[in-house]
Amino acid sequence: MRWPVFGFVVVLVVAAGCSGFAGSSSQPTGTAVDGQSAVDVPHATVTVTVTAVVDGDTIQIAYENGTGDTIRLVGVDTPEVHTETDPAEFEGVPETDAGVSCLRGAGTDASSFAKQHLLGETVGLAFDPNLDRRGYYDRLLAYVVHDEALFNYRLVETGHARVYDSEFTRAERFYTAEDDARSDRRGLWRCTNPSAVTRTAIADGGTITESPGGLAIAEIHSDAAGNDNENLNDEYLTLTNTGDEPLDLSGWTVSDAVGHRYTFASLTLVPNGSVTLYTGRGTDTGTERYWGRNGAVWNNDADTVSVRNASGETVLRQSY
Repeated sequence: MRWPVFGFVVVLVVAAGCSGFAGSSSQPTGTAVDGQSAVDVPHATVTVTVTAVVDGDTIQIAYENGTGDTIRLVGVDTPEVHTETDPAEFEGVPETDAGVSCLRGAGTDASSFAKQHLLGETVGLAFDPNLDRRGYYDRLLAYVVHDEALFNYRLVETGHARVYDSEFTRAERFYTAEDDARSDRRGLWRCTNPSAVTRTAIADGGTITESPGGLAIAEIHSDAAGNDNENLNDEYLTLTNTGDEPLDLSGWTVSDAVGHRYTFASLTLVPNGSVTLYTGRGTDTGTERYWGRNGAVWNNDADTVSVRNASGETVLRQSY
C-alpha cells in the first residue's frame, strides 16, 4: 500500500467448488463505472448514509434526520450468505454440492464487495417508476448511486449478481451486462462449471499456495482507494478454510515480507468459512478482524503473505 498503484487479487477455487472470487480490481469495470454509456444513471432523490451491509443486495441506511431503513437493491440478486442458495436460480450453475459451495463463496464475495464500496459512504437513492416503493418484506426498493455510478448495475457487470426478474425500466441493459459477465465467467458465473476451474492468480508472477489443512488465501486487496495510509480498511486479505473440518486459527499469525505481524485470537473457521483481515480499526467479528495499524502494510507492487500456526511453523506463504 505504499508504492505505485498495483491491484492484486487471488481467486481461490477448489476442486469441489469455489470459495473465493476476484474483487473489483480483477474484473473490467465496464461502462457503468467508466462513462456510464451502457446504462443511464438515475437522478438520486434522497441522500443517505450506509450504516450496514446485510448482504450483497441488501443494505441498511440512515436518513439525514437520523431515522433508518432497509434497502433492497432494484434488479439484482446476489447469492445468499445467511441461508443456502438454490443453484437453479443461477442459469447454468449445477444443482450439486459443488454448485452450492461455489455460490456460497460468491455470496461472501458480493457482501465484501458491497462493504468495500458502500459501508459508511454517503449515497443517493433513486426509485423505479415501474415498481412499488416497498417490497414483500417492507424493504425500500431502490437504485443506489455512488460516485456517479449505478451500484446495482456494477454488481451485475462484475459478476457479483444476477438480474432479478421484475418490471424495472433498466432490465434490458442489465440483462445485456449479465450475458457479458456469464460469457466471460466473471465472479459467480465461474460456478457454471466449478469442477473445471483451477486455482489462478490474477497477476503476472503470482503463485498460490494452500496449506495441508485446507487454509488458503482467497483474496489480497493491497491497493486501497486514494491515499493508502488514509484508507486502511480498504487494504485487506481474506483467508478461507477449504477443508472438510473446522480449523482453529487461535494464535496463528499473518505477516508481510518485512515482519509486520498480526495474531488471531479465539477464531475457528468452519468448512468453506472465511475471515477478512483489515489493516485499520474496527470491531472484530467471526468473519472480520482488524489489525489496528496506523499505516498501510501490504506493498502495492510486490510482497509476501506468510501464515504461521500457533507453534510458529509456516503453513502458508503467498507471494505477489
